[in-house]
Amino acid sequence: MHSDCLFCKIAGNEMGTEFIHETAELVVFKDIKPLAPVHLLIVPKRHIRGINDLVDDDRAIISELILTARDMAKKMGVERSGYRIFFNVEKGGGQEVFHLHLHLIGGWE
Repeated sequence: MHSDCLFCKIAGNEMGTEFIHETAELVVFKDIKPLAPVHLLIVPKRHIRGINDLVDDDRAIISELILTARDMAKKMGVERSGYRIFFNVEKGGGQEVFHLHLHLIGGWE
């Protein structure tokens, strides 16, 4: 855990954030600045700065992030109406918190 990383603090349950889902490897919670009626963040507990910092041993966590997004879309009721999942990469790609996280957005009429 990086002591100055917001998502490390959230994943470490230091911020009182309500988790929608939690496993040994990741947490899922609502984005505080939602872009859609459903906007979840899927965050590994282990600090990985971003996509560019992934190593071959991270394949399992990336798979878990994506499969969890699929499961959360179903849980939130958007699996049939449609949803979007995405990573922002570096400042120029919209990344604001430098701890790897996957966005799940959906729920539009």
